[in-house]
Amino acid sequence: MVAAAKIGLWRALTATACLVAALAGCATDAPRPAEPEPAARVPAPVLRKGYACCNLHYNGDRISDANFAQFPFIPAGTPVTVRRVDGAGAEIEVAGKAMLLVVEGGRPGATVQEWVDRLVVAEDPRQRLERYPANVRTAILAGQLTKGMTREQVVMAVGHPQADEAQGRAGPHTRYWWSSFVPYYVYWGKNGTVARVEGPAEALAKLVYKGK
Repeated sequence: MVAAAKIGLWRALTATACLVAALAGCATDAPRPAEPEPAARVPAPVLRKGYACCNLHYNGDRISDANFAQFPFIPAGTPVTVRRVDGAGAEIEVAGKAMLLVVEGGRPGATVQEWVDRLVVAEDPRQRLERYPANVRTAILAGQLTKGMTREQVVMAVGHPQADEAQGRAGPHTRYWWSSFVPYYVYWGKNGTVARVEGPAEALAKLVYKGK
């Protein structure tokens, strides 16, 4: 009797264990609820559209007022969409690519909004470019400078000087930067056009137009 009772109890415990295991297996095999898809990034609304005022030098996705000439440039007249402007910079789109306009180090010469207004203009500068002399036009398209250029033409070719270069827009010369530690200078003649460009040989070799 006792032995039979023990066998019956063992069988009952075994059956219970099998049932628990089967239920666990069912729980494991049950389909999991689908995870929600990550929300798509919604672009900021369009503030305005315009054109690159000039050849805009960029590094990666940043267009800085430092305007280092050693970097490649976005050609003058390229369509630009401004999406957001705040104290840190301006979010823009250039040919469908998201980029950032910045005034480095909070330079006192311009706010971010003022800098955006200088660089993104309503009128396509290519209309003026077409009316320039052939040598000037060729130099600008190459991002280069040549003697006799006006201030407007210099800006179209190499961009605006750094935001805090106040005297550079009216003085006898304008300082630009080839790299973070290498400046170059555009000197103006009495008639207000380029008299000469001075700087290290490395910069001048790339920046001075050698055609006629």
